[in-house]
Amino acid sequence: MSKSVDLNADMGESYGPWTMGDDAALLDVVTSANIACGFHAGDPDVMAATMALARDHGVGIGAHPGFDDLQGFGRRRMQVPPVTLANMIRYQLGAAQGMARAAGTKVRHLKLHGALSNMACVDPAMALTCYEAALELDPDLIIMVLAATAMEEVVRELGCNWCGEIFADRAYKDDGTLVDRSLPGAVIHDPDIAGPRVLQMVEEGAIITESGARIPTAIDTICLHGDTPTAVQLARSVRHSLSEGGIEVRAFDGRRG
Repeated sequence: MSKSVDLNADMGESYGPWTMGDDAALLDVVTSANIACGFHAGDPDVMAATMALARDHGVGIGAHPGFDDLQGFGRRRMQVPPVTLANMIRYQLGAAQGMARAAGTKVRHLKLHGALSNMACVDPAMALTCYEAALELDPDLIIMVLAATAMEEVVRELGCNWCGEIFADRAYKDDGTLVDRSLPGAVIHDPDIAGPRVLQMVEEGAIITESGARIPTAIDTICLHGDTPTAVQLARSVRHSLSEGGIEVRAFDGRRG
C-alpha cells in the first residue's frame, strides 16, 4: 500500500495592515491550514479571508489557538490556571467554528500554537485540559499533536480522532521535542536540505533528531512554517521531494487509539 502524508501550515497570522507570511502561495502547496484565532495573531477580517481562500483551494481548515500574547506572537510562556486555559481554548475554537460556518465550511482539526504547544508537549495535564475543552465543542474534531510527545500519549488515552505531526523546518532533540528557536540550527532555512530530510523521515516512519537518532512514530502530517523568508520555496521543495519519492500528498483522515 502506498504511503500518504498531509502538509499543513500556520496561517491567518496577519493583523490589520500588518502582513505575516504568504498564505496565498502556501495554499497552492499544503493540504491543511492552521488558522490563527486572534489571541497570538490574526483578527476577524484576516480569519474570514484566510478561511475563504482555504475553502476555495480545497484545503482542510484547522483552529490554531495560542496564548493571549499578540506582542510576543504567542511564543512567550504563560502560567494560566486550568479553568482559564480551558476557556481560552473554547473561546478561540468557537470563534473559528463560527467564522468557518459563515464561509460555508467547517473546522476539521485543532493544533496548539507556539509556547502553549511547547509546554503541552511535555505536560500531559496541560494537554488534557486543552484537548478536553476542544472536544466538548466537537467530539469528532481531529487533534493534531506533536508526534512522540506527551500530546500523543494524551490523545491515545482519550480515544479521540488525532494525527501525528512533524516539522519540516525544525531540528529535534532526542526526547522528541523541538530544539529551542534561540539556538543555532534550530530552524532549517535551506529548501535543498528540508525536502530530502522530510522524505527520509516519512519513508522510515521516524523522527530524525539532531544527533542522528531515530524516534519511530506516526507521521500523518508535516508542518511548513509560513513566516520565514524561504517558506514558500521550502514548502515546494518538501512537496516535490515527497512526490518524487512516491508519497501521496493529501489531507489526513485522523486516527483513533
